[in-house]
Amino acid sequence: QVQLVESGGGLVQAGGSLRLSCAASGTLYSFRVMGWYRQAPGQQRELVAGFSRGGTTNYADSVQGRFTISRDNAKNTVYLQMNSLKPEDTAVYYCNAYSGSSDYWGQGTQVTVSS
Repeated sequence: QVQLVESGGGLVQAGGSLRLSCAASGTLYSFRVMGWYRQAPGQQRELVAGFSRGGTTNYADSVQGRFTISRDNAKNTVYLQMNSLKPEDTAVYYCNAYSGSSDYWGQGTQVTVSS
């Protein structure tokens, strides 16, 4: 069973930065797609950033230029560097991995941006 464990969330002032980490129990090469999603209270879960096994990355328009997704294959870890944070970035952030047949989710980490 694949496990994804997020860390790095917290409270930060607007304009600040945070780096989220997602440690996977297996090799990242086993996943076709990996990404970060977020869900704010009363809203649907949305894709923030993702990458495919082939290296293609994509970002939500709202975070383009501020957030960067990256990975360390040796550590089986995916990161989300978040800069110039805004109050509207406040949400629970989830790591996701899709193997091609199964979808896996982490437990989520809270990010709160104060104005």
